[in-house]
Amino acid sequence: MDKPFRVLFMGTSDFAVPALEALHSAGYMIPLVVTQPDRPAGRGLELKESPIKKKALQLQLPVFQPEKIKSPDAGEILQTAAPDVAVVTAYGQILPASVLQLPKLACLNIHGSILPKYRGAAPIHYAVMNGEKETGVTIMYMNEKMDEGDALLVKKTPIGAQENTGEVHDRLAKLGAEGLMEALELLKQGKAPRQPQDSSQASYAPSLKREQGFIHWDKPAREIANQVRGLSPWPVAETKWKEMELKVHVASAEPSFAPGKAPGQVLYVGKEGLKIVAGDHGIVLLKEIQPPGKRRMSAYEFSIGHPQFGPGEMLS
Repeated sequence: MDKPFRVLFMGTSDFAVPALEALHSAGYMIPLVVTQPDRPAGRGLELKESPIKKKALQLQLPVFQPEKIKSPDAGEILQTAAPDVAVVTAYGQILPASVLQLPKLACLNIHGSILPKYRGAAPIHYAVMNGEKETGVTIMYMNEKMDEGDALLVKKTPIGAQENTGEVHDRLAKLGAEGLMEALELLKQGKAPRQPQDSSQASYAPSLKREQGFIHWDKPAREIANQVRGLSPWPVAETKWKEMELKVHVASAEPSFAPGKAPGQVLYVGKEGLKIVAGDHGIVLLKEIQPPGKRRMSAYEFSIGHPQFGPGEMLS
């Protein structure tokens, strides 16, 4: 195909923005950008545009925001795009077969994991929470099943021992854009492979629930530290001191132990943070926390404002 592909783009969140930018910079024809409707957000519940809508308008691309992508009216508008390829990433709705079959060549998805591991809505969170040392993006041919399509290509990257989900997310978003450009070039050349997934090796990353943010101090220190960084910067891990709920933004597992101490006990308060005993008698260092209705702050700053908080106190 000599002329540029017509690419129908479907995305909503920040994760999708680098891919849209890359398509535009590379000169691909983008007849339509599909994103979620504006949603109420913030204390005033004012309607907020998605990151993809903002970027598309900045690039002077046409935007379509169907409430339901499965509706007949939406299908008619999508057909007018006449795409060679559809690119879907972090869109937020399940696509019907009629949309998947619309492109002439392929409907591709950028997924934030090395499939078949972490199929589902929150692959980056789970990879970090589970202490994975490596993750990546998969450019996948979409089918009607969730994240089960054949892989076109995979790009991998290490996860640093102290990296949080936000940092890994931003790197994978850029890696996904790079992978997409490579995938489209392979399609142009007629050399794009299809590698079926081994579903026996599949794992899942469903949408997060609030209770997953609660820190259980009877767990090992490393597991708690991974939970904190896996839930940072959103939705953020939580613990409780007396009746005060504290959000925990930054924590690490210390290379020391406190045998004979109860899980959740405050062992030490100092400028480097708060040392808390974990279930394996390991120690978790809380570095940044956030009291209710306050800004996030260093754990030491919190302790100065609450002088009764000290060694021997218990977190629950």
